[in-house]
Amino acid sequence: MTIPTAEDPTPGDLRRWVARLTAALDVDPAAVDIGAVLALAKETAHGVARPAAPVSAFVVGLAAGLAGGSAADAERATAVTRELLRTAELGSEADA
Repeated sequence: MTIPTAEDPTPGDLRRWVARLTAALDVDPAAVDIGAVLALAKETAHGVARPAAPVSAFVVGLAAGLAGGSAADAERATAVTRELLRTAELGSEADA
């Protein structure tokens, strides 16, 4: 398997990478909804800034894990993030 690069990843490369990563981290690959993660990253990148996408994905995963790690926990963390994207005014010192 080749490691996907930013220039030429394919859906197969991504699935294989996730399979390898989840195996290495002892995570159930069925718990990783690649489409949902990519959709949230896209929304965050467009709603905040591109660098916010990976950071937000990490925070959502961390929150879901700390809450118990179930699919429902991930969905709740994602929903909170989407709501924040819809309602937050960015650039305010009060939010930092």
